[in-house]
Amino acid sequence: MFHILSMSIKIALASLLCGALLSAFDMSAAEMLAKVGMTPEHIAELAQKAIAWALPNMVLGSMVIIPLWAIAYMLRPPRG
Repeated sequence: MFHILSMSIKIALASLLCGALLSAFDMSAAEMLAKVGMTPEHIAELAQKAIAWALPNMVLGSMVIIPLWAIAYMLRPPRG
């Protein structure tokens, strides 16, 4: 748990420093996205499509995985 929290803080600090450096050179996220041919609206659309694809597949997979996990959990030998 501590490792994940530590890693998240390091990534957040690195992102903050990188953003401050790019801001010092008068660069913005919108400008950088425009240079690679993307817009914030296009990214939001891609994210919505990804969620619309992933969510039904996750529900379908969980209908198989959760009962299998529950059976395997119940069949484990008792501890201590």
